[in-house]
Amino acid sequence: MVYYRKIVTVRYAGQFAAQGKQRFLKIFARRRERYMCRTPQDVLEFAKEQKVEFVDLKFMDLPGLWQHFTVPISHLTEEAFTEGFGFDGSSIRGFKSIHESDMILIPDATTAVLDPFCQVPTLSLICNVFDPTTGKNYERDPRYIAQKAEAYLKATGIADVSYWGPEAEFFILDEVRFDQNQRCGYYFVDSAEGFWNAGREENPNLGYKVRYKEGYFPVPPTDTFQDIRTEMVQIMQRCGINVECHHHEVATAGQAEIDMRFAPLTRMADQLLMFKYIVKNVARKHGKTATFMPKPIFQDNGSGMHVHQSLWKNGRPLFYDENGYAQLSELALYYIGGLIKHGPALAALCSPTTNSYKRLVPGFEAPVYLAYSQRNRSAAVRIPMYSSSPKAKRIEYRPPDPSCNPYLAFAALLLAGIDGIKNKIHPGEPLETDIYELSPAEIGSIPALPGSLEEALKALEADHAFLLEGGVFTEDLIQAWINYKRANEVDAIRLRPHPYEFALYFDI
Repeated sequence: MVYYRKIVTVRYAGQFAAQGKQRFLKIFARRRERYMCRTPQDVLEFAKEQKVEFVDLKFMDLPGLWQHFTVPISHLTEEAFTEGFGFDGSSIRGFKSIHESDMILIPDATTAVLDPFCQVPTLSLICNVFDPTTGKNYERDPRYIAQKAEAYLKATGIADVSYWGPEAEFFILDEVRFDQNQRCGYYFVDSAEGFWNAGREENPNLGYKVRYKEGYFPVPPTDTFQDIRTEMVQIMQRCGINVECHHHEVATAGQAEIDMRFAPLTRMADQLLMFKYIVKNVARKHGKTATFMPKPIFQDNGSGMHVHQSLWKNGRPLFYDENGYAQLSELALYYIGGLIKHGPALAALCSPTTNSYKRLVPGFEAPVYLAYSQRNRSAAVRIPMYSSSPKAKRIEYRPPDPSCNPYLAFAALLLAGIDGIKNKIHPGEPLETDIYELSPAEIGSIPALPGSLEEALKALEADHAFLLEGGVFTEDLIQAWINYKRANEVDAIRLRPHPYEFALYFDI
């Protein structure tokens, strides 16, 4: 993909400058189509043209981190796209036990791109995980879950494609230190932009620190990360990610957002992982560190991941009705009804860390309450009203955060929406007022998200039949997810004294 970008933007720049925008887009699309990899042969030709020396094979573990290993280009043959590459599944979180560890990665030719950070030309391929004893997809492979969700949507006849647009927020920090052992536990984060450094001796301190909750859209020099975000966007575009905008976010200390243009479910999950890979590595290049942790800063906004979604069939948007509330169709309302009904269970997959619930508290724009509304950002479901175009009609689900495994989170959201459509679950009346200005009695009548990861896991245990529809999720995967989260996160936090407990209780 880097190859076709160079051809289009350099060789034909003058030609495009003399033509209209629509002509430019048509020619660009044709050039891009020519150089996009679709088949193993395309990948091999691309690798040869780019003088690739190594192939990096990437795949997703169950909790949601990319894993990889690298092989010389000589190992990448057409047969490799069917026979795959072996690896030890017992060493991957949430996968196999040691007595059944052998597994296989099968590369997806359509994901081929030059890795933007390797010094030696390296081809990046995203893979699916297979079981060598059965020759079938591994049921705990998160990417396979996303692919099954897309297939199930088509099988229902409701729609033939779903489009997704996550807004993954993150922090760019100068330093992070943390430790936890038998006798101490602490964390320390710092940013030259953080308002807590307004009085620090910096020889000289030039001011322009971002005030708490006032980081939304200030220009440089207050926004000190303009150029770093722009570099991130440039690399994303070279990797085939269509970016719409970037900006500073609400919190101090370098909170940022880069928005991608919508794409089909699995492709968008793939892109989100490349997005995070690029953000982290560009930050590191500049001697900084980036985190998608939902709540790293106390008493300022956390990082969410509002997820825009819509359904289409035969090239027609299904969420639009000129006469509906907020120009939403009845089908879209039922989709929202499914999200609201299954919201507590969805939290276990969409807000899947103990830290997620440091963000999901009233205030700080946190969408704790399961309601819907046009424009209202305090509701879990918002209907954007920027455009009256039918093609722009979508819903935005606001509770998720970027700590989630996007393959699982997007698949779960789609299945909840499909359940709402199939069972005609109406979401009730929209909530047009600021939820946080309601009285306690009024708030009490609105369903809310769980207050902790443990509560969310219990909700998932009680309500996951909708995830099993079409064989998308399995009981084994859901139970593996719950067991992993309880043992490695919920219990791990519950067993350790919190530093603030010493401030509260040491003198008792």
